[in-house]
Amino acid sequence: VQLQASGGGLVQAGGSLRLSCAASGDTFSNYDMGWFRQAPGKEREFVSRITWSGGSTYYRDSVKGRFTISRDNAKNMVYLQMNSLKVEDTAVYYCAAGWLLVSGTPKYEYWGQGTQVTVSS
Repeated sequence: VQLQASGGGLVQAGGSLRLSCAASGDTFSNYDMGWFRQAPGKEREFVSRITWSGGSTYYRDSVKGRFTISRDNAKNMVYLQMNSLKVEDTAVYYCAAGWLLVSGTPKYEYWGQGTQVTVSS
């Protein structure tokens, strides 16, 4: 599956952005979808995940209550609504597609190219 992330940009602290990720090439509803981010000089980190049906969502603690992940399987799209943005949310954001291993650990096999989010103070 091919993934194309978009929607990043420059926003002031407290503002909002909506990231989108378009999928193609395979049955989108087969995959759990995730958002990750990587800030300069830091490791890539998990941000949010949504199961294939959209029935369950997960977030890292620092974005809970501010970010919302959603998907539209009819449009092969996944979204990340980011509100109350903070300077520390600045990073390149990546969408990824994968599934749960038998162990219960998510495995992300396919990655998009990333979209830059910059939050100014």
